[in-house]
Amino acid sequence: MKFSRGSVAKSVEINDRMGKRGRACVVVLGDLGRSPRMQYHALSLARQASLQVDIVAYGGSIPHEAVLKHPSIHIHTMAQPRFINLLPKILYPVTLLLKAFIQFTMLLWFLFVKVPAPDIFLVQNPPSVPTLIAVKWASSWRRAAFVVDWHNFGYTLLALSLGRNNLFVSLYRWFEKHYGKMATGSLCVTKAMQHELEQNWGVSARVLYDQPPEFFRPALLEEKHELFCRVKKDLCHPIGVYDIISRELENQEPSETLFTTKRNDEISLKQNRPALVVSSTSWTPDENFGILLEAAVMYDRRVAARSEGSETAEIAEEQRLYPNLLFIITGKGPEKEMYEEKIKRLNLKHVAFRTMWLSAEDYPLLLGSADLGVCLHTSSSGLDLPMKVVDMFGCGLPVCSVSYSCIQELVKDGQNGLLFSSSSELADQLLILFKGFPGNCDALMSLKAGAMETGSSGRWATEWEDCAKPLINQAKSISRISKCGMMKGELKTGVLGCSSQLIM
Repeated sequence: MKFSRGSVAKSVEINDRMGKRGRACVVVLGDLGRSPRMQYHALSLARQASLQVDIVAYGGSIPHEAVLKHPSIHIHTMAQPRFINLLPKILYPVTLLLKAFIQFTMLLWFLFVKVPAPDIFLVQNPPSVPTLIAVKWASSWRRAAFVVDWHNFGYTLLALSLGRNNLFVSLYRWFEKHYGKMATGSLCVTKAMQHELEQNWGVSARVLYDQPPEFFRPALLEEKHELFCRVKKDLCHPIGVYDIISRELENQEPSETLFTTKRNDEISLKQNRPALVVSSTSWTPDENFGILLEAAVMYDRRVAARSEGSETAEIAEEQRLYPNLLFIITGKGPEKEMYEEKIKRLNLKHVAFRTMWLSAEDYPLLLGSADLGVCLHTSSSGLDLPMKVVDMFGCGLPVCSVSYSCIQELVKDGQNGLLFSSSSELADQLLILFKGFPGNCDALMSLKAGAMETGSSGRWATEWEDCAKPLINQAKSISRISKCGMMKGELKTGVLGCSSQLIM
């Protein structure tokens, strides 16, 4: 029986109405719990596109509860080849090849055998090798559409450790470009990346800006108190020396936290509380935390200098205009221990640091309870935007961010945050924003209002509905047409024609 494109599309529509749901496979060659954008994709595919969703990813961190509990989302966890990390560094090129081969073999097993045949594969890039190759092969074999979500470029990340002129980096870029161009459709995270893909890669992509989902919002006072009660043990343990935060926690009553107090079931914020600054990171080379440490030292010295040798009440009162600062740095990654060793040697009087890992439910509450966010993401390509800042804005949290080429697509300097290029600039910003904290810091309150407006102006579900869903629906239709058994020549024409419309 011969099918026309119109009749197949009509049968697809009828099947959808009869409840024969389609299927999508989300592929993440990484820790799913640390891949929020792909978790949000999975939720939207299940909720907004009404698809059954299989996620193929590594385990590690626990994904968000909404992902775990959704009846249409099924997680398939791959085992990580950890033994490779034990090989000596001198064998690094061999290690890269061996790791890619093991990952490739494992991906083929899951995508060809373990996962039910989907209508569409949605893959995170980077990493590009071997992910794009494996997913392209699987999509061809299973007659599924192949959509790439470009978060960054994999070859630029590899170049951080090997250098731009390295042979492996050049080869990696060739594979990334070659297989990226084979996608049925593409999404990307910035207009700058969209332009780069179109001009230099021959890839037409739709911009799907990161937006915060509904659970990123300002925390209620009761939620703040309960969160600070839960993390009190973590706050009690300094990195290295006994510090100002340790002393403040030492004599607290059970009804108190560092920031809140509870009396007769009534919760209030302390007037003499420290300012809470949050920075989240993967502790990787593209985030230079040395800038933050240097800025903290400068802030500490300048505040301390105002009280040294002061003999008048006026000078002492001016010194009290600047609060103690608590920096909470969340995340996991390879450079964490190195920076913790540096923090131990700082010996600060008015600044303290804590590093911790929070659950997917507590992390939004921390952002919604903080006073300022700091982002040190510089981007290996200069073309992606830090999702952590998007989450901060969703919680109404203003941000101080490192300035780079496309960051102003997200951070509007002086409106919802401030941009800096050096540690001294960041130190100046901390002094400006926290002068008069907590009651009389007009500069901070102005930025907070801008962050609240940015966060409320767009949400993930709305952005996904407008930008991603049309592409997903067209890709799904292409796949269904293919699976309905069109003649080879007609199928080739149909797929090419549809995909050219799909990515315009």
